[in-house]
Amino acid sequence: MRGGRMRRDEVDGMDEAWAALDAALEARARAKGPLRLWWRDDDAVRWTPALARLVALAGSVRAPLALAAIPAGLDPALAATLEGAGGEVAVLQHGFAHRNAALRGERAVELGGGRDTRDLLGDLGAGRETLAAAFGPRFLPVMVPPWNRIEARIAEALPGLGFRGLSAFGGEGEQRVPGLRVANAHLDVLRWKGGAHFAGEAKLIAETLLWLERRAGDGAAPFGLLTHHLDHDEATWAFLERFLRCLLRHARPIGADEVFGLVAPRG
Repeated sequence: MRGGRMRRDEVDGMDEAWAALDAALEARARAKGPLRLWWRDDDAVRWTPALARLVALAGSVRAPLALAAIPAGLDPALAATLEGAGGEVAVLQHGFAHRNAALRGERAVELGGGRDTRDLLGDLGAGRETLAAAFGPRFLPVMVPPWNRIEARIAEALPGLGFRGLSAFGGEGEQRVPGLRVANAHLDVLRWKGGAHFAGEAKLIAETLLWLERRAGDGAAPFGLLTHHLDHDEATWAFLERFLRCLLRHARPIGADEVFGLVAPRG
């Protein structure tokens, strides 16, 4: 790429990558039925132009959206604005304050680290009450850990606070918690090392194809797409729209309520 423009061979290569993704999705649909796609977006606190753009995109492609909202500092006006925005938008709980409690030298974590278990659970319970009061039935009792990290001592206590689901990132096998249904996101459109930035078309398509290959035998496995509306640049938005439209030619979008078994599956 020179001067921000792709060379002809790069364009041809990306066209082939998109065609390969379309073919893989079509093959899966024929063999196992349509891919079940769900979409989680993190870090919602208030209505912003970026969140408005995200909700509008979800409406335009007719895909349910699960917003992981941070209870501490929540703008009370967000609930009313979502009601008027249209579309199918659920709200999940994104920790409490998205505040790092990691011990020195450890990776960022809010749900663990140096926080006392009882105090932290008190915050999470208060956060759950805040979101339930603000959003009513739009709120689903599903915990989304900030930085996608949660220590076992906290995860195991979530059912006692009324949570029914847990969503982090990557494979679900490592996070089996009695009383919780675990459904993670599998593709993050951003990379975080050195600051949030678009992961790139080629890399994201390759990662999606790899997931489809690894889960070829499991037709029921939902594929979780992860976005962060506050950190998207124009390249991210452009990819996201094209990616969703490509997937939805052969996939079935599902809401977080279905993903976490909170309603009977639709259709």
